[in-house]
Amino acid sequence: MDFTGLAVQLVSGAVGGNAAGAALKKLSLGTVGNSIVGILGGGLGGQILGMLGMGAGAAAGSLDAGSIISSVAGGGAGGAVLLAIVGAVRQMMSKKS
Repeated sequence: MDFTGLAVQLVSGAVGGNAAGAALKKLSLGTVGNSIVGILGGGLGGQILGMLGMGAGAAAGSLDAGSIISSVAGGGAGGAVLLAIVGAVRQMMSKKS
């Protein structure tokens, strides 16, 4: 994966994490927390899609519309999913205390 594809995934992850935090108020970690978890999830989501063959264009280093859309989708979804997981775990841990 080239740097541009990774950057798109990370930015999309931050956006996805903040969107998920806004939609799922109880799982939100605040703007900074949502962004950090979203960036991590964006990187992971994009890599997972690449391993599944859905991000093959971006992995080959091309910068066409398909690879950008794939990076945005993978990053945004990865950021949102990881935020939901981390938020749910944090919420469960706070109930046990």
